[in-house]
Amino acid sequence: MASIPSPDATKPDWRAWAHEIRAALPDVSAPVTAALQGLLRQLGARRVLAYRALSGEPDVSALSGEFELLAPRARFRPEPRLTLHPWHTATEVSRFGALQPPADAPQVPLDTVDAILLPGLAFDQAGVRLGYGGGFYDRLLPAFRGVTVGVIQDALLVPELPRDPHDGPAQWLVTERGAVEVQ
Repeated sequence: MASIPSPDATKPDWRAWAHEIRAALPDVSAPVTAALQGLLRQLGARRVLAYRALSGEPDVSALSGEFELLAPRARFRPEPRLTLHPWHTATEVSRFGALQPPADAPQVPLDTVDAILLPGLAFDQAGVRLGYGGGFYDRLLPAFRGVTVGVIQDALLVPELPRDPHDGPAQWLVTERGAVEVQ
């Protein structure tokens, strides 16, 4: 197994490490979803922007029975951004390989969302997210006033990641070991 990069390593180095580690991890979707369910109930969340899992990410789709889940669509023009849509409309495969809503799916305003579940390649203990490099969540989060929850396998929760000024940390982190509020 690859050794953890230093905090001053480049984001591409961190991404390569995270992909290698994640490829060897077991599926932790069930315990992660159970921890998310408890946390979202505790927070009183009803409408939640989730994500359609890529290979190796914890699948959170089981939350759809209790919460109104929304699915993001990555748009590239006129500038990269995410739009939010009803969960059930995610029927086409995106260029990243996850299901997403089609371009004409009804949109849901961000200010009606209670919580955002953030996927990532890794998170650090301060809630900083290592994403895939597209900056989609980095553009969405500054306008969001609800709760942000980083969803990650415990093996990909590290002491410290490189951080750019636009990297807004998650308020909560959820792994197969449970939910922890970021201090």
